[in-house]
Amino acid sequence: MLIELALRGRLQLEASGMRRKSLLTRKVLFKSDSPTGDMLLDEALKHIKETQPPETVQSWIELLSGETWNPLKLHYQLRNVRERLAKNLVEKGVLTTEKQNFLLFDMTTHPLTNNTIKQRLVRKVQEAVLEKWVNEPQRMDKRMLALLFLAHSSDVLENAFAPLLDDQYDLAMKRVRLLLDLDPEAEAAKSGTNELLWAVVAAFTK
Repeated sequence: MLIELALRGRLQLEASGMRRKSLLTRKVLFKSDSPTGDMLLDEALKHIKETQPPETVQSWIELLSGETWNPLKLHYQLRNVRERLAKNLVEKGVLTTEKQNFLLFDMTTHPLTNNTIKQRLVRKVQEAVLEKWVNEPQRMDKRMLALLFLAHSSDVLENAFAPLLDDQYDLAMKRVRLLLDLDPEAEAAKSGTNELLWAVVAAFTK
């Protein structure tokens, strides 16, 4: 959510200042409250706008995931994030809703119903590090760059590469490693970059 709001021009990081604060110590600042058209994004933006003093990227990752246990910050926390994301995907026809019995109780699950969309996304991820590889993160599509980092942090990136031939798999993982070895501080300082994107990367790869 932070990256998407930043790419849409709604958020930014505070200036690094004379002391050159690190990405993870700089605060997330509200920039515009123009609606995004997405209910979760707009709710997150409202929370960030109303929060004083501002919070860091690490704090907002915890708050916007709904997984903070700090009682003083519960009113900033998004509620039922996973369920609402799943419901959104059900409404778009990507997932469906089922009840499965686990021992003594029933649980709601959301199996994939539209495999075409998943395969299309997997193919885009593969192409980003194979046919469309540009060897320069500043020239990569920013959403795809973020997706590669976040998919790796979630331990699902190798699944996207599993169908590849051995040499393609090795090349894909080698190029992902090049991205993972980048210094977020150095990348954020480059012209035309999105500092908040690299701050989120720093939070997940520190």
